Amino acid sequence: MYVVYLGLGSNLGDRAKNLETAVTGLGEAMRITAVSPIYETEAWGLVDQPDFLNMCVAGQTTLPPRELLRFVKQLEVQMGREPAVRWGPRLIDIDILLYEGLVVRSADLNVPHAGFAERATVLVPLADIAPELGYSLGRRRVGELAASVDRSGIRPYPPAS
Repeated sequence: MYVVYLGLGSNLGDRAKNLETAVTGLGEAMRITAVSPIYETEAWGLVDQPDFLNMCVAGQTTLPPRELLRFVKQLEVQMGREPAVRWGPRLIDIDILLYEGLVVRSADLNVPHAGFAERATVLVPLADIAPELGYSLGRRRVGELAASVDRSGIRPYPPAS
């Protein structure tokens, strides 16, 4: 079994339900061991779009990295994701953030996920479930990285009443 960390995001339709459906679907390919709280985040990259809901999950899988990628991309399509512009609106987005300390660099897969160590939208929920996790390329712990990023566009979801 390989330990993996995934980032999930949605900014179209019933965003919370989309995340819930994705986590359930991921259960077919991995044993989910931790689920972060959900955060509402401002769009990143292409900013003229609805806010995202983001979260992270940890789990164990027997699938090698490319097979896991194939599975998550198929799950996205099954849920209704359609091709769109880069960083644009999406029903669901599932990214492989970290995979058992491996480094993979190819045209279709980058692990650790490119840029995740600078993105609060990923680091904050990931730190909730794995603050002591070492980030292999930067040699820093996820909790340290999360503490060093700008959190101004991130809010707990649902908002406190």
